[in-house]
Amino acid sequence: MIIIAGHWFTEGNRDAALQAFSNMLQRARKHDGCLDISISADPLDADRINVFELWRDQETLDAWRKVAKGPRGIKYRKAQVKLYCTDKAEKPF
Repeated sequence: MIIIAGHWFTEGNRDAALQAFSNMLQRARKHDGCLDISISADPLDADRINVFELWRDQETLDAWRKVAKGPRGIKYRKAQVKLYCTDKAEKPF
């Protein structure tokens, strides 16, 4: 499994930035290998956007990246997003 997680900060209107990702998120959730994806507003910081993606494997993530076509013109700063690889998943509680 591939996990992409982190956050970034907008320069300007966070709500407009989130709305710009709406179509891409809808398409991603239907894409083969996408187990989950979310780009969401942080409840504590008005400029922060949280990112979470869960993909079956690197191949399906690579295939998605070829067709993703994310929004253009989104200005951000201080991105802290990482890709993690794991072959294990278990219940947290």
